[in-house]
Amino acid sequence: MAKAERREKIVEYINSEGTVTFAQLKHMFPDVSEMTLRTDLKMLDQQRLIIRVHGGAKSVGFAVGTDDLLARRVGRRSAEKNAIAQKAIELVRPGHTIFIDSGSTTTALAAAMEDMDLLVFTNSLTVASELSRLERVKTFVIGGRLNRYSKSTIGARAIEAVRSLTFDRVFLGITGYQRGEGFSCGSDDEAVFKSKLVERSHKCIVLMDSSKEGRPSTFRVCDLPSVDVVVSDGELSNDFVAACEDADIRLL
Repeated sequence: MAKAERREKIVEYINSEGTVTFAQLKHMFPDVSEMTLRTDLKMLDQQRLIIRVHGGAKSVGFAVGTDDLLARRVGRRSAEKNAIAQKAIELVRPGHTIFIDSGSTTTALAAAMEDMDLLVFTNSLTVASELSRLERVKTFVIGGRLNRYSKSTIGARAIEAVRSLTFDRVFLGITGYQRGEGFSCGSDDEAVFKSKLVERSHKCIVLMDSSKEGRPSTFRVCDLPSVDVVVSDGELSNDFVAACEDADIRLL
């Protein structure tokens, strides 16, 4: 494979995944030396086609201080996200007041939601759109400044709105998890908002596919013991499973 073709494929791969580790790149190009791959990343970073980070690279759409565009995330690992949504549905009960956070997996949850007597709050435009088909669900959209990346409202007004509310359950979307550091996302405003949701909920449920593990983002949301349930795709590491057992966290 010619150098130009290889670098083009590297950019396409990183853009499709949002963020990749060096190990993933090495697996994709087994016949290319590590030195050559590192040189490729360096040159692509200098050309501003990707963003090099410790241990890998990110798409330019996954810039510092933002999360990747929701439209790009929806198509990634869609089978896993739909499976997580089906598991999470079992935790929704009629009569509950719940909050559904922004994100591609939480949007999948809203799309799978059955019609029942329920109060649902959300700051996500895509979640609200999915819920609009249901007659018995009363949906409340939190106001605030629009985050065009996540198609959600954020900022001081959004935070102030949830301060006066209490939720039976919050279904939280996250960007990454790192052992010892907890859950994180790529936006400072969203991290503060998500942290407030954790505080205002009787039960915090994190929706997380296994690709998020070991891939911390910029801004910390909360630590592992702050959540009650983690719903995933069954591919989390033994270390994560053991950490959930130690913290008495239910893992689905």
